[in-house]
Amino acid sequence: MTVLQLSEANIIGTVIAFILGLFIVPLIISFSEKKGLVDVPDERKIHSHPIPRLGGVSIWVCTVLSFLALIILSYYPHRSLLSGLLVGSSLMFLLGLVDDIYCLAAKFKFVIQLTIASIVYFLGVKITTLFIPFIGMVDVHPILSYLGTVAWIVGISNAVNFIDGVDGLAGSVITISSVTLGLISIALAPSDVVSPLVAFILAGSMLGFLTYNFHPAKIFMGDSGALFAGFLLATLSVMYQMKSNDITMYVPLLVLAVPILDITFSSVRRILKGTSPFVADAEHIHHKLLKLGLSQNKAVLILVVFSIIMGAIATYIAASDTTKYFIYAVIISVVMIILNRHAKIGEGK
Repeated sequence: MTVLQLSEANIIGTVIAFILGLFIVPLIISFSEKKGLVDVPDERKIHSHPIPRLGGVSIWVCTVLSFLALIILSYYPHRSLLSGLLVGSSLMFLLGLVDDIYCLAAKFKFVIQLTIASIVYFLGVKITTLFIPFIGMVDVHPILSYLGTVAWIVGISNAVNFIDGVDGLAGSVITISSVTLGLISIALAPSDVVSPLVAFILAGSMLGFLTYNFHPAKIFMGDSGALFAGFLLATLSVMYQMKSNDITMYVPLLVLAVPILDITFSSVRRILKGTSPFVADAEHIHHKLLKLGLSQNKAVLILVVFSIIMGAIATYIAASDTTKYFIYAVIISVVMIILNRHAKIGEGK
C-alpha cells in the first residue's frame, strides 16, 4: 500500500524536480565559473563568451533527488525496468560529464554508448515485436531485437545531443517530448507505472534548467545533460512500444520528430561528403535557420512549435482523450518559465 497514487506521484515529482532546479542550477553555474569548466567559443559555436557547460549535473541531480523524495513520501514503483532506466541513464550521464571535462574521442564515446545500451537491453528494455501493415504484429528475431534496440537508444541519445546548439532548443524539445511520452504511457492499457513517472520528473528537471538556458543562456546542459535526457527519451519510447500492439507503437517517431529529422539529415549529408557522421559541424537545422537571418529565439520558436504540433498529433493518435492534458501541460510549462524569467529579470534590475 502506497501513500501516493500514480497521478499524485507524477505531479509531485514534477514540481519537486522543477523547484530543485531553480536552486541547484545557480550553484552549478557558480561552481563551473570558479573551476573554469566553461564552453569556449570557436568557429562552430554561436555564443560569444565562455559559458558554464555542466548543466547536465543539475538535470541529473534534480532527477535523482526527486526519486529520493518520492521514496521518503512512500511512493516508489519497484520495477526492474526502472532500475535499468536509472542505471543506464546515470552511466550515460557520467560518460557525458567526462566528455564535458576532458573532451573524449568520438569513437571511444560511441563504443561506451553501445555498451550502456546493451546493459539496458539485457535488463529488459528491448524491442521484441513490430506492427507491420496488412500483416499485424510479428515477433522480432533476438539478434534483430538487440541490434534495433541498441541502434535506437544510441541514435536518439546522440540526436538529442546534436540539437543542443541554440539556447533553449534542446531543453524545450526534451520537455515537450517528456510530457508527451508521459501522457501516452498513462493512456496504455494496462497502464504503465514506470514510464510516466520518469518522463514527468525529467520534464520538471528540464523546466528548472530552462529558466537559465534561454537566450542569452547562463549555462549549457553539455553532453552530460543531452546524453542523459536523450537516453531516457529513447528508453521511454521503447517501453511504450513494448506495451503497444498496433500501429500506435510508431507514435514515438512523431514525439521525437525534431531530433530524428536533424540526425537523419546530418548523417546523410556527412556521408555524402565522405566524412564521418559523428564529426560535429555547423550545418544542423537550427544552424540553417540562423543562416536565413533568424534570431536564436525565433529559430527555437519555430522548432518548438513544430515539436508541440507533433506532440499534439502523437497524443491524439495514441489516445485522443489525453490531447487536452497535453495542451494543459504545455500552457502550464510556458507560464512557469515566463513567470520565473520575469522574476529573475526583476532581480537583475
